[in-house]
Amino acid sequence: MIDTAIEKALNEQIEMEARSSHFYLAMASWAENRGLSGTAAFLFRHSDEERLHMLKLVRFVNERGGKAIIPPLASPTTDFSDLQSIFSTLLEHETNVTASINEVVDLCLKRKDYTTHNFMQWYVAEQIEEEALARNILDKLALIGSDKGGLYLFDRDLEQLQTEA
Repeated sequence: MIDTAIEKALNEQIEMEARSSHFYLAMASWAENRGLSGTAAFLFRHSDEERLHMLKLVRFVNERGGKAIIPPLASPTTDFSDLQSIFSTLLEHETNVTASINEVVDLCLKRKDYTTHNFMQWYVAEQIEEEALARNILDKLALIGSDKGGLYLFDRDLEQLQTEA
């Protein structure tokens, strides 16, 4: 049976991952409405990936004898000024997710729940990739500046960028 404090923390992480999926979906819609089909495709895939992260947690909690809670979600921000603001907001969001995951890992160590600690290591590694990807994208956007040709190529390249669940 899973420790009740860890179950609560994992349910909070489930909500965090669900909000992430919702957040990426809102950004994807914004991009699609501005003709940035490559960026939209990238963000739609990322939304799906975040949902899979949530499902992985749901299944883990239930398999350990806990009760996964599927949270209600508030509407995410839907208005962004430009791609720079989207990816800056995205990086800030991902660093918050990392902090949340680190809190779960810390709790696992304090409660000596090494099974959940081991499970959470996948999320720790995933967050390193998520933050690096966001920083890399922001670096590319900084290089492009206001060059419309560069933006076109960036959007096209982003569509080809693969995400892994």
